[in-house]
Amino acid sequence: MNYKFDFSPVLAAWPTLLEGVIGTLRMSSLSMVFGLSLGIVFMLMRMSKQPVLRSIAVGYIELIRNTPILVQVFFVFFGMPALGIRLSGEQAAILAMTLNCAAYAAEIVRGGVQSIRPGQVEAGRALGMHTADIYRFIVFRPAIRAVFPALCSQFILLMLNSSLVSSVSAEELTYFAQTLDSQTFRSFEIYFALGVIYLGLSQFLSVVLSVIGRVYFSYPVK
Repeated sequence: MNYKFDFSPVLAAWPTLLEGVIGTLRMSSLSMVFGLSLGIVFMLMRMSKQPVLRSIAVGYIELIRNTPILVQVFFVFFGMPALGIRLSGEQAAILAMTLNCAAYAAEIVRGGVQSIRPGQVEAGRALGMHTADIYRFIVFRPAIRAVFPALCSQFILLMLNSSLVSSVSAEELTYFAQTLDSQTFRSFEIYFALGVIYLGLSQFLSVVLSVIGRVYFSYPVK
């Protein structure tokens, strides 16, 4: 093997890779927030007594969960212009990742809500609590606390899947790595470094989510 390893092009391009890291974290974070919010909406529709709302939610969840995220990204970026909706690469990436995250978040949160005993809701009503407060403090917060580890895993997976949006020229980490590879032809070094960076991002996100969990869900369970 005559290949000579040379990581100097990777080290020289650290500002570009840092820009990619920032882009990845920005798109992933927005998609997580929007996806969780939309997921709660679909969860409520999924648990609704209205057949139409329930059917829409089930259809959406099954469609998203049973199709590749890359196909979803391509549909948003290449397919939606046929409907007159044209998005930039980053906008398409955020929308596609949001829609994907929402489907999984809806099912995860639904599992948490179903774990809440009906007696707790009845106790809240007996105390004269408003319906909004009952759902906020008795249903949603304990439910999300129960499934928070599963949500964290889904969020980390979403961040890793963000590498796929480089296919629509969304300027995130993999996009800049591919650009650097086409300029230097140091594929081994670049993609080795890319894997290390994604590993670091996963650990970083895991720590951040762990801190968020301790801050917002650090009350005793009874």
